[in-house]
Amino acid sequence: MKTKRSKIISVLGIFIILCVGIVLFQNTYVMRVTSVQIPTSKGSLNGSLVLPEKIEDNVGLVIFIHGDGPADASYNGAYEPLWEELAKEGYASLSWSKPGINGSEGNWLDQSMEDRATEAVEVINWAKSLPEIDGKKIGLWGASQAGWVIPKIVQLDKSIAFSILVAPAVNWVDQGLFNTLGRMKNEGSSLAEMEQAKEDYQWTLSLLEKNTPYQEYQRDERAEKGISEERWNFIIKNYQSDSTEDIKHFYSPVKLFLGGQDINVDSNNTKEVYEDVIPKELLSVTVIPTADHSMLRASLVDSKWLTVFTAIVAPRQLVDERYYNEIREFLRSLNHA
Repeated sequence: MKTKRSKIISVLGIFIILCVGIVLFQNTYVMRVTSVQIPTSKGSLNGSLVLPEKIEDNVGLVIFIHGDGPADASYNGAYEPLWEELAKEGYASLSWSKPGINGSEGNWLDQSMEDRATEAVEVINWAKSLPEIDGKKIGLWGASQAGWVIPKIVQLDKSIAFSILVAPAVNWVDQGLFNTLGRMKNEGSSLAEMEQAKEDYQWTLSLLEKNTPYQEYQRDERAEKGISEERWNFIIKNYQSDSTEDIKHFYSPVKLFLGGQDINVDSNNTKEVYEDVIPKELLSVTVIPTADHSMLRASLVDSKWLTVFTAIVAPRQLVDERYYNEIREFLRSLNHA
C-alpha cells in the first residue's frame, strides 16, 4: 500500500514539476528588459526599455502608447510577447507607467489627449539620446485610446518613421455609445433597456457639455455610482476627442488593426474614416474577423477564465497569430522600402 502511494506521489510530483517548467518557459522571453527613469517637464516616469538580446548596430525603437486606464509599463505583462516579437525583428521597445502608476510622478487622470501627446514627444526626445537607438527608425504602437494620441504625436514630431494602431476609435462620444449598446446586447438586455440606456447616455452628455460638477452629477439616480470625481473630470476634459482631422497629418506608413468582434470600437466606422482620410500609399489595414478589441484568439474572445488561464500558462498564445505575423511583415516592408 505504501509503495503504491509513493508511486502516486512521485508521479504527481513529476507532473507538477513539468507544469511549473512549462509555465516558466512560456513566461521567459528572448530579450533584455531594463528599468529606466524618464525625465519630463511634468515629472519622472518609470519605464521599461526592451532591447534585442544581441545588438550589432543601432536599432529601431517602438514607443508604446497605452489605451485607457491605469496602465503600468508592461500592461501587467500583456506587452511582453509583443516586445519579444519586436526584438526578434531587431527593434527595441520603450513603454512607461502612466503618471501616478507604479512610481511615475503625476496623475494620468489629469491629462488631456494633448497632454499625453506632449508627454510622449518628451519621451521620444529622451530616447533619441540613447546610444543603442537609431533616431531615424522610431515608430509608435498604440491601442484603443491611443488612437486620439498618436495622430497628435506625429504632428509634434515629424521624425516618426511609422505608426501601428490597434482598434482605435475615431469619436469619443460615438465610441462610448457603441460600447454601451454592444455590451448590453452581449448581456442579453432587452430593446427597452437599450433604449433607456441611449436616453441616459444623452443625459450624461448634456451634463458634460455644461461642465457639470461631479457632486451635481452624482445627485441624480441616473449617475454611474462607481465613477470617481477624478474620472468624471477626466471625461469632461476628453469627451470631445475626435481624430478625424488629426489623422490627416500622417506622413509615414500606418498599419491599422481592427477586430471583427470588437464591442468597444466600431471597426467598420474606423476603417471607413481611416481609408477616406489617409493616403492609400501610407495606409495598410488588417481586419481580423474573429478577433476582439485586444486582438484575442477566437477561442478566447468569449471566455474570461480561459483568457486568464492562457495569460498565465501560455501568454504567447493570447492574440490571433495573424496579428503578430502582419506586424512582422509590416516592419520588414519598412526595412526594404
